[in-house]
Amino acid sequence: MTAPVPYRNVRLGPSDVVVDRRSDGTILVRSPHALGKYPERMTEPLDYWARHASYRTFLAQREPKYGWRNVTYAEAQFFARRIGQALVNRGLSVERPVIILSGNDIEHALIGIACMYAGIPYAPISTAYSLVSTDFGQLRGIFELLTPGLVYVADGAKYERAIRAVMPPYAELVVNVNPIPGATPLADLLSSEPDGSLQAAYAQVHADTVFKILFTSGSTGMPKGVINTHRMWASNQEMARAFFQFLGDEPPVIVDWLPWNHTFGGNADVGLVLYNGGSLYIDRGRPTPDLIGETVHSLRMIAPTMYWNVPKGFEGLIPYLREDAAFRKHFFSRVKLLYCAGAGLSQKVWDELTEIALQECGERILLLTGLGSTETAPHALFGLKDSDRPGLVGVPAPGVELKLVPSGAGKLEARLRGPNITPGYWRRLDLTRAAFDEEGFYKLGDNLRFADENDLGKGFVFDGRIAEDFKLSSGTWVSVGPLRARFIAHCAPYVQDVVITGHDRDYIGALIFPTEEGREAKDRRSLFKQFLKTFAETNPGNSKCIAAAFILEDPPSIDAHEITDKGSINQRAVLDNRPEFVEGLYRLSEKAITLEKKF
Repeated sequence: MTAPVPYRNVRLGPSDVVVDRRSDGTILVRSPHALGKYPERMTEPLDYWARHASYRTFLAQREPKYGWRNVTYAEAQFFARRIGQALVNRGLSVERPVIILSGNDIEHALIGIACMYAGIPYAPISTAYSLVSTDFGQLRGIFELLTPGLVYVADGAKYERAIRAVMPPYAELVVNVNPIPGATPLADLLSSEPDGSLQAAYAQVHADTVFKILFTSGSTGMPKGVINTHRMWASNQEMARAFFQFLGDEPPVIVDWLPWNHTFGGNADVGLVLYNGGSLYIDRGRPTPDLIGETVHSLRMIAPTMYWNVPKGFEGLIPYLREDAAFRKHFFSRVKLLYCAGAGLSQKVWDELTEIALQECGERILLLTGLGSTETAPHALFGLKDSDRPGLVGVPAPGVELKLVPSGAGKLEARLRGPNITPGYWRRLDLTRAAFDEEGFYKLGDNLRFADENDLGKGFVFDGRIAEDFKLSSGTWVSVGPLRARFIAHCAPYVQDVVITGHDRDYIGALIFPTEEGREAKDRRSLFKQFLKTFAETNPGNSKCIAAAFILEDPPSIDAHEITDKGSINQRAVLDNRPEFVEGLYRLSEKAITLEKKF
C-alpha cells in the first residue's frame, strides 16, 4: 500500500471540538482552547511594528514606469497620524464619517488607518458602484445612509461622473491625482502636524469603537452597512494566528488583488499582514482574461508565503502554472498554503492545483477554505489540514461558538456567537434585530452538516444558503447551493453562473449565464441539451435533476442588483427581474432547452 504524499511542513493550531446536544435537537460546537489576548485597538500592531521593524515593507504597489513603490511600517505610522490630525481638525465624527470610493492603494490604506487614530469611521465602497453603474442608485443610497463629512478618490477625473451625481454639498472632496474643481489635494491633509487634539481623540478609542463600515448586499434591496469594531477585527486576527501558527515563524508575504471594500481583502488579508508584521504587495490584476496577466506579472516578482484568492482567481492561474516552469517554481518556492474563499471551488480546479503542486514540489501544498461572512470579520470556521475536497469548511475558531438549529428541510442552520461578530447594521435597527436570535447568536444564513457523523473532529460541510432553498410542488426540498455547484462543474468551461428555479413548480429549471466559450460554442442548444441529459443521468430524482434551461444573452446587471458588491450572482434579483424567462421554463417555450422526460 502506497503511503500518502506528505504536506509541506506547516504549523497549524489544534482542531478538536467540544459538542453539546440539547433535547430540542440544537447542537452547540466550540473549540476547547481559549482565545489568546488581543489588542484593544488595531492601531496597536502598527505602532508595535513601527518600533520593532521600522524599515520593513508594510505595503507596496507596482507603478508602471517606476516599479514597486513601498511604505514601511514607520512611514505608514508617520503619514497616517498626519492625515488623522487633518480629520480631527475638520470635526469629522460618527455622524460625519469618511467615504473612500476608489480601490486598493497605499493612500487608501493610510486614510483608513488615519481614521482609526482619529476615532472616525470610514467606509470603503465597491468601485463598481461608481465606475460600472449607470444610475448610481446604490451609491446614492449609501451616501444618504452615511451622511459623510469627507469623500476620498484617488483619481478625480476617473470618478468625476459619480461624484457629480451623488456628492452632497456638506461633504469635502479629497483627491490624490487629477483634481477636479473644488477638490482638496490629499497633500493638504499630509501637511498637518499632529498635536494634542489627535492624542485626545485617540484616547477615546476603545475595543467597541466603530472603525469601519462594510457594505454587503442582501438577497434584495439596497446594500446594508455592517458595523466593524476594533474588537471584531483584533479578536478575529488572534483567531487566525491561533490557527495559522506558522505566522509566528516568519512575517507573512502576500500578493493580493482582493478589494478592500469586501471583508476577505480588507479585513482578512490586510489584517493578517498588519497583525503579524508582514508585507502586502497590492496586485493591480483581476481574475479576468484582460487582467490576469497583471496578476501573473506581480507573482513573477514576489513569491508569496500565503496565497489567497477566489475560485475564479485560482482557475485563471492554472494555465500559467502548467505552462511556465520558471513561474511555477517561483510561485511554489516558499508558499505555505493556498486559501480559497468567496465562493465554492470546483473539484476540477481543486484537483488541478493539487496535481501541479505535487509535480513541482514533490509534496502537497495545503489548500484550505473556511466559513465566515462580513458580519464575522470574516473568519468563523477554519478548514482542516486533511481536507481533500471543496466544501469542507472545518471547525469553529477559538472564541467562536457555533449553534446548529434543526430546520424544516431536515438541515442544520448555522448561527455564531463570539467577539468577532458585528453588533449590527449601520442605522438599521430593524435589520439588526432580525439578524440575531434570542441567545445573541448571529444567523449566518448558511446550512452545515457534519463531514462524518462518527468523527465530529472532521468538521463541517457547507450545505447551502437558507434563503435560496425551496420546495417543489411535490413538497420535495431542493438544496440550491450544492445543486448549482454541481451543474456549473458539470458544464465546465461553458457556464459562468446559474440561477436555479422551481419554487412550487413541478420540476427544476435553470437560467444560465454562459462563459465566453459558452456564448461562442457551435450548436449551443445541442451542447446544453446534452449537458442536461448527462447531468440527469448522474443526478437522478426531481430534487437534483434540471429539466429545463434558458441561456441568457444579457449579463447580470449591477443597477438591477443582479450582481452583488462581491461580484456574485444575486439569485433572488435575477428571478424577480426576468420573470418572462422563468415562466418560459414552465410553459415549455420553444426557446427553452428541455429534457424529453420531466419529473
